[in-house]
Amino acid sequence: QVQLVESGGGLVQPGGSLRLSCAASGSILSFYDMGWYRQAPGNERALVAGISVSGSTNYANSVKGRFTISRDNANKRLYLQMNSLKPEDTAVYYCNANRGPRIYWGQGTQVTVSS
Repeated sequence: QVQLVESGGGLVQPGGSLRLSCAASGSILSFYDMGWYRQAPGNERALVAGISVSGSTNYANSVKGRFTISRDNANKRLYLQMNSLKPEDTAVYYCNANRGPRIYWGQGTQVTVSS
């Protein structure tokens, strides 16, 4: 079992930055591929960035060059550094951990980009 709790969301102006954190408890985090997803009203939940057990990363085209995903297995943390934020980045952001058929989600944190 893995429990995930996101933090770091909020209101930010266009062009600003935020750093999301995901604190994990339970199983050893290093065994899980992890990722950040987001869901805006009326849209499906979609992958923003992922990081594998080996540390390889992948990003949605819309955030490449602006967002950076990282993990700290020793402290059971996942991060998403978001720079040059745009209004279209507004969404609820969810932390995800997965290993085979086991998939876990956090409760989400709201990010609003508006002037």
